[in-house]
Amino acid sequence: MITPSEHFFLGLSRSGFHRIRYFDWGDPHAAETVVCVHGLTRNAHDFDRLAERLAARYRVITVDIVGRGGSDWLRDPADYSYGQYQTDMTALLARLDVARVHWIGTSMGGFLGMLLAAQAGTPLRSLLVNDVGPFIPKAALQRISDYVGLDNRFSSIEAVERHLRKVHAPFGPLTDRDWYEMARNGHRRLPDGSYGLAYDPTIVNNVRERIEDVVLWPVWDRIACPVLALRGAESDLLKPDTAREMTQRGPKAKLVELPGIGHAPALMSGDQIDLVEDWLRNQAWFRCRVSCRAFPGSAAICRHCTTTCARPATSWRHGPVNA
Repeated sequence: MITPSEHFFLGLSRSGFHRIRYFDWGDPHAAETVVCVHGLTRNAHDFDRLAERLAARYRVITVDIVGRGGSDWLRDPADYSYGQYQTDMTALLARLDVARVHWIGTSMGGFLGMLLAAQAGTPLRSLLVNDVGPFIPKAALQRISDYVGLDNRFSSIEAVERHLRKVHAPFGPLTDRDWYEMARNGHRRLPDGSYGLAYDPTIVNNVRERIEDVVLWPVWDRIACPVLALRGAESDLLKPDTAREMTQRGPKAKLVELPGIGHAPALMSGDQIDLVEDWLRNQAWFRCRVSCRAFPGSAAICRHCTTTCARPATSWRHGPVNA
């Protein structure tokens, strides 16, 4: 069993500094780095099994977004925003001192990945978005906000587990061990001896203030790296028509639908981990449409793989080396 090292770095909001926790799996000098970012109320431990598998080949970073898990809570709830999360993740990437990363994001983590991937000069080499896209319907946001903002108190870890089984039932057919570990890693002990959930309930305040459809197609259209979109076949957050459109415009994502699952696939089962591992393996190389070797007397450098190539940028495409 691989044991990750635990680290903290400083982020800065309008109301001061805060500490953000992350775990570093595998060889810190590995040729490729994978960053895994969780959903709205979740934490880095959601990726423990995935990270343990991937750590044989990659350096894997799993992070607690501020306000979740072992990271600090913000002093001003108004600072819980994607602008803040982007700033914090930029600080993380600088801390890691790597030029390029593969990004795996579930729900909020995938949405954040889209925002970063669309930026000029992005370090994201590939993007896996887990049950999220550039259109999020108002009804799904309403459902989530109804339970996230409650400051629940529980008498035992078993009670925490029962709660998680209820609100995260759309995750699909998880094992008893899965649910127990989610409860063990997803609670905080309160001063009176009771149990709470391991996130700041005010993280949802900004969402509640204006619940409406989220439309980010212009952001999607600016993404140039390869994208894999996972969709729970019963998801209310990533609708079928949105998922299909994601395959037809912008980065033209590869789409995989997982039956019997809603929002969102947990990425804990062996078959789902296999899917992620296969995707990453196919991102190992980028090639020219004309040739898979560099040309002498270069005129340009491919922005995906930095391979020196004399061909114009229009001749480049991303894909597996044997495509």
